[in-house]
Amino acid sequence: MRLRTVLALLGAVVLVLAGPPLLTTGDGADTGTRIPGLRFMVPNTPGGGYDITARTAAKDAEDAGLTHNIEVFNLPGAGGTVGLTRLVSEHGNGKLAMSMGLGVVGAARSNRSPKTLADTTPIARLTEEQDVVVVAKDSPYRTIGELVEAWRRDPGKLPVGGGSSPGGPDHLATMLMAQASGIAPKRVNYIPFDGGGELLASILGRKVAFGVSGVGEYLDQIRAGELRLLAVTGLKRVAGLDAPTLREAGIDVDFTNWRGVVAPPGLSDAERGKLVRLFQKLHDSRQWRESMRRNGWDDAFLTGEDFGRFLAEQDRRVASVLKELGL
Repeated sequence: MRLRTVLALLGAVVLVLAGPPLLTTGDGADTGTRIPGLRFMVPNTPGGGYDITARTAAKDAEDAGLTHNIEVFNLPGAGGTVGLTRLVSEHGNGKLAMSMGLGVVGAARSNRSPKTLADTTPIARLTEEQDVVVVAKDSPYRTIGELVEAWRRDPGKLPVGGGSSPGGPDHLATMLMAQASGIAPKRVNYIPFDGGGELLASILGRKVAFGVSGVGEYLDQIRAGELRLLAVTGLKRVAGLDAPTLREAGIDVDFTNWRGVVAPPGLSDAERGKLVRLFQKLHDSRQWRESMRRNGWDDAFLTGEDFGRFLAEQDRRVASVLKELGL
């Protein structure tokens, strides 16, 4: 009887000692990236750039075994500042992050939001991408030159849609393109949408003459022939797409957007460090590299305090450009 008791106790000890490795295999605990209950907020509607970035990052992180069961949810409104306000109110919540980018910087300023990105915890800048100038497949404008010629004649009669509020990337790209084309920015009939997903229906339905949004948001529609790509806004052409840069078309502008991740204020060093580690490991993964290639995103990885300084510089840049454009 005593022998059986001793053997049972020894067996229990063996199970306890064997338990931790079994629990950590494949769930990110061995790399310090597992965050049970992690939620990823998207501050605009489904189908936009923030949404695509968040859902891609969540899937890739899970496929790479970094963590599990990330919940992605949308909280749209006011160019992202509704989501921003919610994020800041979640003080000390280390299980919440928000997908964001230049659009939130501009919306916070143009909407005079009481909460800004300076109130958040910077985690990581992930990607950079060009904007695209697109029209519906049955649009009369077949080249960027034809579009700009008509735009110059009567800017007010050619509404342009963008997936960001005034001060956001699509708005800034449009206004800089107008200025370089000899069109006063104040004459531009710019219609803001809460993300590229909302904008798409208006382009396809010819409710706007043309649209400006991120390349990753419309790759599928461009390749399917539903949208006609007229130009890209960066310094070089996008691989696999047959369209000139604005500079090649004689419009002296180059412009790129970026996207990243912030978290609520008041995180402990350990909570902040775990979120940064998660996105560092994601950045280094095969899954993420393939997603960047597929979506036409360029690597722009930056973390922590360096990302915080970048956010402050971007806020100053947006204010300066809006002032220069008289907006």
